[in-house]
Amino acid sequence: MDFTPPGRFKTAADFRARWRELDADRGLDCDLEVGGPGDPLAAAFEFTTPDGPRRVGNRFVVHPMEGWDANGDGSPSEDTIRRWRRFGESGAKFIWGGEAYAVQPDGRANPNQLHLNPDPAVDDAASLRILPEALKTAHFEAYGSTDDLMVGLQLTHSGRFSRPSGTTMSPRIAELNPVLSAKYGLDAEVHVLTDGELRAISDNMVKAACLAADVGFDFVDVKCCHGYLLHELLGAHTRGGDYGGSFENRTRLFRDTVNAIRGERPGLLVGCRVSITDTYPLFRREGDAIGHPKGVEDHLPWRHGFGVNAMDPTTSDFAEPQAFLEMCRDLGVFAANLTVGSPYYCPHLQRPAAYPPSDGYLPPRDPLCEVQRHLHTVRTIRALVPDLPLVGSGWSYLQEWLPNVARVEVRLGMVDFVGLGRSMLSYPTLPADVVSGRPLDRKQLCRTFSDCTTAPRNGMISGCYPLDEHYKAMPQAVELKVLRKEASKA
Repeated sequence: MDFTPPGRFKTAADFRARWRELDADRGLDCDLEVGGPGDPLAAAFEFTTPDGPRRVGNRFVVHPMEGWDANGDGSPSEDTIRRWRRFGESGAKFIWGGEAYAVQPDGRANPNQLHLNPDPAVDDAASLRILPEALKTAHFEAYGSTDDLMVGLQLTHSGRFSRPSGTTMSPRIAELNPVLSAKYGLDAEVHVLTDGELRAISDNMVKAACLAADVGFDFVDVKCCHGYLLHELLGAHTRGGDYGGSFENRTRLFRDTVNAIRGERPGLLVGCRVSITDTYPLFRREGDAIGHPKGVEDHLPWRHGFGVNAMDPTTSDFAEPQAFLEMCRDLGVFAANLTVGSPYYCPHLQRPAAYPPSDGYLPPRDPLCEVQRHLHTVRTIRALVPDLPLVGSGWSYLQEWLPNVARVEVRLGMVDFVGLGRSMLSYPTLPADVVSGRPLDRKQLCRTFSDCTTAPRNGMISGCYPLDEHYKAMPQAVELKVLRKEASKA
């Protein structure tokens, strides 16, 4: 479909007119002026924790961004360390997890993912400690203090999207899902994790959390998003046993994991990044390559999602998400990082983009509508669970106008933090520029070319190949140009 990318609007007023038009008077807006020390985005935030107040210096969050570039034993490579240093230099005061750390080898989404290695000859503590130290050192060198900085580690098992060998998928699924099985060519014999295997994964999450605490992380994120294992469990309505069916069962592994972490390391904060709503998987439509929910009418009621309307699974139902976040609050989870869907089966929604990745499809509507769905989702949750600190997602597509829109949401109290992912790869110092009142460097802004996704989908390390000179100089940059041309022809 035809739409105007944000970077083509000449002024904030021009963009605001389109933003308001798409929102149809539902309350979203765009401030015309932004930035500087008195800006809401520069305001500190104070968490209430069991050990007393914890202050974070501004409202910018760096989301977990994997590089597919760790060493085979799970230790960080120089590319990994470079990325973490750049996160430290960003000026953001809240580093949400750095990147996903697989709690066992078979839970890796790629063979070069950071992970807990069961080999006693591997010193996981020594290798993991490098990352928070590098990040904090870079932050101190740039800003003179780390007193108002928080750094976490995201804990994951990739579940259905595990690919530890790098050649083929090795799914470890929570329940059979006929639509995703068809999409990814899985047969009925694919292994469904047993209750015992799930308990063992939880045990490894606790081990990884203890390791994170011991090497200097301030918190861990028990990851429940983007179609990975714990997210799939939240929607495992058709699974039997202790971890499926009822809401109590589907949230059991998460509850047990959080309680065990808090029991082992009482001083370690626990957060949760969660896909708080989902959608029916989209497929590339023949003829125009636009994403569409092929066959949705044949699978009603839809019993394989979390936070979706079973009779119209392209829309949300927030009853269980509200119950889940109230449970998080009662468990002592200090903050929730809200996202939607999955990059695998609804990338247009999870990370709105002008250009799809090589395995994606064209957006079914103006991607600004998907950014607005992110924001309205967070606004709904804020009204339902007002006393839980929230991080929002989906901002990078806004490009020049990201601070203008984010300022409104923070100023009105609709969200507490602005979480940035893709834009941190191309323009890591965007938060520092906004907080200081400097104009944005338009040449560094993420234009959502999706190379950071297309690269790992094709076995290459992830990074911003169009804009970061470090990746632009790699031979993979040439390969990506070819892939992009082929994808555009298809």
